[in-house]
Amino acid sequence: MPARFTHRLPIEALLPADSPRLNGLDEEHVRRLVGVYSSLPPVLVHRSTLRVVDGMHRVAAAVHQGLTSVEVQYFDGADEEAFLRSVTANVTHGLPLSVADRKAAAERILRSRPDLSDRSVASCTGLDAKTVAAIRPRSTADNPHSNIRIGADGRAHPLDRTAERLRAAELMTRHPDLPLRAIVKETGLSLGTAHDVRRRLLRGEAPVPEGRRTAAARRAAAVLAASTAPAASELPAQRPPAGHSSAPARPAAATSLAQAAGTGSSRGSMELLRRLAGDPSLRHSESGRHFLRWLHTHVMVDEAWRRQAAAVPPHCADTVAELALQCSHVWKRFAEDLARRRLTDATPDPSRHAASASRQGA
Repeated sequence: MPARFTHRLPIEALLPADSPRLNGLDEEHVRRLVGVYSSLPPVLVHRSTLRVVDGMHRVAAAVHQGLTSVEVQYFDGADEEAFLRSVTANVTHGLPLSVADRKAAAERILRSRPDLSDRSVASCTGLDAKTVAAIRPRSTADNPHSNIRIGADGRAHPLDRTAERLRAAELMTRHPDLPLRAIVKETGLSLGTAHDVRRRLLRGEAPVPEGRRTAAARRAAAVLAASTAPAASELPAQRPPAGHSSAPARPAAATSLAQAAGTGSSRGSMELLRRLAGDPSLRHSESGRHFLRWLHTHVMVDEAWRRQAAAVPPHCADTVAELALQCSHVWKRFAEDLARRRLTDATPDPSRHAASASRQGA
């Protein structure tokens, strides 16, 4: 921030501004300032570099008057902050920046500060937040995308609350009597969002709304489901009845898994969870509801793992990777067991059929 008191500095000691103006100084505006120079505010100068932050037209007007020094106020901050201050100053007073100037400034700000929110950059540049959002992809293409945005209020705001919602659902499942305010403190969610998660769980729905998931995440979940579906070769062999083809029949459970993950009707894991939560045989029994709560806390939702991978230190990567592989093997055995049970239930029992026939004969 600039100091309240001023200093007198030689013009030759000042460095030209890192100006957001694409066309440089406007000579006509300089001539207008010459006539009112005595009423102009001090020039804003970056203390550590003596680079002009705001006031190059005033410096030029002083030179036109034959002056060798100007009144300045100092700005203390990083170079990126100095540029932000320069843009803000030129939007709010003096010769207005053109739309092209403001768009170029927004692009530069986003390159150096991709964590700033669209509204925050818009407030600095005088652009609409939607315009900033359209500029962002070409400015941040080479930068890693963060889940955090710094708003105009200076506070950090997550873009995606999926991980926090899942954590809240886990806490609510394990500790049903835990107050919502304790869950808010643990997860960082708002009280309203925590209420929404609880209502969804009570209705048997997933804690994250369907609309929050991207198409890419749904496709990734479908690929994961396909990779865990048991192949026909891994299931017990079944002798085909006489008159039927000898080709191995794929069990219904494996078929349903394949259909859920197939390219014709790709569904994300959240959609599959929703379908299960709506099944009356699960919702209307204590064991079924317990299973649904267990499932919600153990299923890896779409690409939620990406938000956790960054927290793994390099020296722990191999251990965590091994643990993830072991978990995937356990889920695969679980899927195979379900497929075998479905196959067993669907296979007629010859002894049962013979007993039924003898009763009918009697």
